Amino acid sequence: MQTQSRLERFAELLRRQNFSLAEACLLIAQDAYPDLDIEHYLARIDALAATVKSRLPGDAFAEQKVMVLNRYLFAELGYAGNIDDYYDPRNSYLNQVLERRTGIPITLSILYMEVGLRLGLRLQGVSFPGHFLVKLRVSGGHLVLDPFCGGEAQSESDLRVRLAQVLQADEVDAIPLAQMLKAADSRQILTRLLRNLKGIYQHADEAQNTLQVIQRMVVLSPHAAEEVRDRGLAYYKLDCFRAALADLQDYRKLRPNAGDAEEIDEKLAALRLACARLN
Repeated sequence: MQTQSRLERFAELLRRQNFSLAEACLLIAQDAYPDLDIEHYLARIDALAATVKSRLPGDAFAEQKVMVLNRYLFAELGYAGNIDDYYDPRNSYLNQVLERRTGIPITLSILYMEVGLRLGLRLQGVSFPGHFLVKLRVSGGHLVLDPFCGGEAQSESDLRVRLAQVLQADEVDAIPLAQMLKAADSRQILTRLLRNLKGIYQHADEAQNTLQVIQRMVVLSPHAAEEVRDRGLAYYKLDCFRAALADLQDYRKLRPNAGDAEEIDEKLAALRLACARLN
């Protein structure tokens, strides 16, 4: 499957009102694993849920389902957060999470939510600062869970400690915790996943991989000016001068007063010259 058709399938999926988050993640993974069989991995998620379901009584309540799910995924199968090599890009691809039984908070949470969905659990992702979490409405409030750490329930004090790791001390108590625990929709989850991957590939100076990730981000958010700019810069690194010129021109139209306008204008001048030489 060529890059363009993969992007078209991704765009088509996103146009659906309630698209499959797992399928979207597997489509993203096809950039790194072009021969990936999406149906195979969706069936593996179905099988995980079927095993958990077979161990539940017919009238199991939400907390029971969570307990059995945690025991099966984390204690029995050994899914765990990849502490040793957190920034390995494989941690961000759902097929590799299934194969290696390890990942980062967001991918383990996506797998957890997708298995839970098949069990009738209305789990929601939470873009908590610095660490993606999952929450479940139960009688009396919400249960906040951390699939990166075996599905452990998070107390208010646990969450405050997490906030203290990424915020200034005076901000931790000032921000209402409920504000930090808002549910993220599927598009927001994909944006965070792709942003993680983009950062990994940019840090490694892998322009082709960076470009593929940003192409997904632009499909997800076509008017995100910074992503259009960064795609243009990735094209520039790959000597795709016409594509780079188009993106950087679009960025200047979207952000006429951008702080990096002078730098981008210099690149645009160089690109116009390079494109003229191609004619």
